Amino acid sequence: MSFYMLLKLLHVLSSTVLFGTGMGIAFFKWITDRSGDVRAIRIVTERTVLADYVFTTPAVIIQPVTGFAMIWLAGYPLHSTWIAWSVALYLLAGVCWLPVVWLQIKMRDLARRANVDGATLPPLYWRYQRLWFLLGIPAFSALVVIFWLMLNKPV
Repeated sequence: MSFYMLLKLLHVLSSTVLFGTGMGIAFFKWITDRSGDVRAIRIVTERTVLADYVFTTPAVIIQPVTGFAMIWLAGYPLHSTWIAWSVALYLLAGVCWLPVVWLQIKMRDLARRANVDGATLPPLYWRYQRLWFLLGIPAFSALVVIFWLMLNKPV
């Protein structure tokens, strides 16, 4: 296997992890939040934060490293439209993801406190949850468009 193909494999695998983990986290957290079960919400939100550290963060780092290495090896000009749009959309997804991580940590802490106290989740939890969900829309949309750009490389 050539070095380029190894980079491509790592790039495809990390994009799969990035998108798949994001979708899985979003689905399980959203559906668990809908249950209203404070203990379940605490557990799932704790696992959400853990999954972001273990899976999402490494994938977020691997993506640009392998992407730019492949661009350089293949000789694509950095100013190519599909590359410029991909980078811009990746940055948009990142600008959405960073506050999402902060929100997840805050929601985890609020859920832990409510679970220990035997209380319901405070209104702040639900405000954070709505913002968390809304930030996911442009982030996931950007990743879908990036997949399209990577497959089609339009001029």
